[in-house]
Amino acid sequence: MRLIVEHVTTYRYDQPVRAVVQSHRLLPTKCDNQITHRWQVAVSDGMMGGSFRDGAGDMIQAWSVRGPVDHIEVKVTGEVTTTDLSGVLRGNRECIPPVAWLGETAPTMPDAALRELARSVSDSNPLGLAHALSGAVAEAIVYKPGATDAHTTAAEALALGEGVCQDHAHALICCARLHDLPARYVSGYLFTDADGKPHEAAHAWAEVHIDGLGWVGFDPANACCPDERYIRLGCGMDAQAAAPIRGTTRGPGSESMEIAVAVASAQQ
Repeated sequence: MRLIVEHVTTYRYDQPVRAVVQSHRLLPTKCDNQITHRWQVAVSDGMMGGSFRDGAGDMIQAWSVRGPVDHIEVKVTGEVTTTDLSGVLRGNRECIPPVAWLGETAPTMPDAALRELARSVSDSNPLGLAHALSGAVAEAIVYKPGATDAHTTAAEALALGEGVCQDHAHALICCARLHDLPARYVSGYLFTDADGKPHEAAHAWAEVHIDGLGWVGFDPANACCPDERYIRLGCGMDAQAAAPIRGTTRGPGSESMEIAVAVASAQQ
């Protein structure tokens, strides 16, 4: 599938700031699942800094903006051809061993309820276990936009029984790690068609490492493995680590953020 992406993030400051420094994970993963034809990232009044590819294969790009500025716009436009590989990530060059993805972080820290959810699923086959865990998370946390926020943990979302894709990913990562399956958070985009279901084009899911297969994606929010509707950007231990944009500002005042994402099929 050939997909066209337009992603605009606008930061506004109630007082002009002296400087902004950002780290972007906004370039599509180089892998067999997708081919990038064109891709551009532009930052208003921004200067591009250094870049590097991290141990997970993600390209990290630095940007800086000299103030005073009262707003910044980060605009991403591009076109990618995707291939359905049944959720298996193929051709991604990375050097971090899978065991490194077994650690806990604050958003994925298990409580008694998460441990019980993980124990409720058993399967001697690791792939079957991962599928079952994804289904259990989808059943335990009903997809509801606006039910949680960026700081909600997996334990809090499970207690609430509602959440969004970030919460599903965190909960699945937690449950997988409790079964000694390495797992990580993935950020990217999802092409949303007219199926009548609520979706967000800026999307997140989890990847679980299965011996013999490698990293396999699971999206409990949509009860599927990532297919040709998905564009992968990058990964991390949790949502914060895998965030497409991270940054700091110099100056007083508070920041607000607006995000607009559209993913369309080039065949339309």
